[in-house]
Amino acid sequence: MNTQFSFIIITFNEEIHLPRLLNSISDLDAAIYIVDSGSTDGTLSIAEKAGTTVLQNPFVNHPTQWDFALKNFDIKTPWVICLDADQVVTPELKQRLLNFRDEDHQNINGIYFNRKNFFKGVWIKHGGYSPFYLLKMIRYNVGYSDLNENMDHRFIVPGNIEVWKDGYILEENLKENNISFWIAKHNRYSDLVAQEEVERMLQMRSQTLQPRFWGSPDERTAWLKQLWWKMPRYARPMIYFIYRMFFQLGILDGRIGVIFHFLQAFWFRLIVDVKIDELLKQKQQQSPETTEPAGNGSAMRFVLSFIALFAFLYLFNDWFISAANPKGRYYVPFLADHLNYVRGLRWVLIQSTAGVLRLFGYSAVTNEINLLVPGHGTIQLIYSCLGLGIIVFFSAFVIAYPAKLKPKLLFLVGGIFGIEFLNVIRFVLLELFWDKKEKTGFDHHTIFNIIIYLIIAVALYFWIKRDTPSTHAENKPVDIQ
Repeated sequence: MNTQFSFIIITFNEEIHLPRLLNSISDLDAAIYIVDSGSTDGTLSIAEKAGTTVLQNPFVNHPTQWDFALKNFDIKTPWVICLDADQVVTPELKQRLLNFRDEDHQNINGIYFNRKNFFKGVWIKHGGYSPFYLLKMIRYNVGYSDLNENMDHRFIVPGNIEVWKDGYILEENLKENNISFWIAKHNRYSDLVAQEEVERMLQMRSQTLQPRFWGSPDERTAWLKQLWWKMPRYARPMIYFIYRMFFQLGILDGRIGVIFHFLQAFWFRLIVDVKIDELLKQKQQQSPETTEPAGNGSAMRFVLSFIALFAFLYLFNDWFISAANPKGRYYVPFLADHLNYVRGLRWVLIQSTAGVLRLFGYSAVTNEINLLVPGHGTIQLIYSCLGLGIIVFFSAFVIAYPAKLKPKLLFLVGGIFGIEFLNVIRFVLLELFWDKKEKTGFDHHTIFNIIIYLIIAVALYFWIKRDTPSTHAENKPVDIQ
């Protein structure tokens, strides 16, 4: 039996995951302890056949479950490795563990593993998800579970740590291949995160770790969380999504990866922000005698309305472009000749850009899709130049958001005008200063999208704050139960 370390695993209905994990660590001959929270499938049978020690504990959240695990098993080894059931130890990490000796790590109390996260069978390589270090191996009776977190669980150890950059664990929750499971799970998580953040506003929670950008991986996370809490709600999910997609190259993860980053960075955090406002507003308005838990109704209505509107408008644009194109799959001559708003928008952009250039003394020659300035070359306005995707995103958000009709319409029209005004400025700058012959790797579409989305995020924040000031009352006394 391994005398260096033991494993602790938490489970709930993990019959599709547990055999995979147990098989990956079987050669290590280590004691295995499982905390289960009432599994009704074959999890307990699998655990029994594997010779593991099982305790039952009702699930509240991950920090309290891990706290129970570390305090209630009779661990005989100096180290414990704490894994989720949907994780797997890779052969490279297994080899490091086979060679592990406590005497070689006497001044170390914790070891970080490197995680590879999978979503629908795809490794999420970008968007801040790789490398991603988790403190999974801790010195027993020294490391502990951070109970100051409500959902985002971590272990804490005093003293020195090591980071095994090549010590990979693989994490893939096969249940999340069903998107309904993913959405339901993260809706529950959003309740925990929203409640926790409100409690932090009221100084009912503190951070256990010292926030340090240049510290351990978890200390850096603590520092980034402080920054996150100071950012404006509703704007920060959009800013974070843009940051992950473009600055952290999440866009390189392909279609599945982009879906993951949208759901995890924008959708989930937008729900959290809506629920934070619901909690604050409800607690202010209700008397102690009538206080009830905050509901999820308006939050879910807004999010679902936004997603539905975005999908409808995006797909409609995609269909219309095909319907207005003689070579398109769904070509409709009447639409192409009489209701072609895409052609109209392009004409407005081309003529507006030409007008600005002429205002500054340049000659501009135009046709239906091209703009030429003698001595400066030609730019061609293809569909991706028109800003339709940005307009769809902005329009869906504004229309779905529960605000009064008149200010909503004024903001919507003004916002669309502002987006295309900035688009015209882009075309002017491209015409005058962009040399397409130079291989600079300059992608003006990406740069424009980043700038526009950041501007939209800030504009939406101030619009929401002005329209619903009563929901932004972090500094007022609030009774949270």
